[in-house]
Amino acid sequence: MKHARSDYNRIQDPANLIPDDEPVMLFRAQDKHFTSVLRFYRDIVAADNGDPRIITAINEHLILADDWPVKKSPDL
Repeated sequence: MKHARSDYNRIQDPANLIPDDEPVMLFRAQDKHFTSVLRFYRDIVAADNGDPRIITAINEHLILADDWPVKKSPDL
């Protein structure tokens, strides 16, 4: 898998479910835009009649992310 940031290359896919050349991006709760990204994604999944389990999982992540104590601008 190809990360947007080279320092995230240590994040692995031990089951090899993600192809080596597939781009992936990791967002962290400390990113001050993370909850906005999650809410946007949840809303477009819902508008596309997406799997309700995905929407529930996103909502559960939002609760955790909203409570995360550190919020900062993204960096490289």
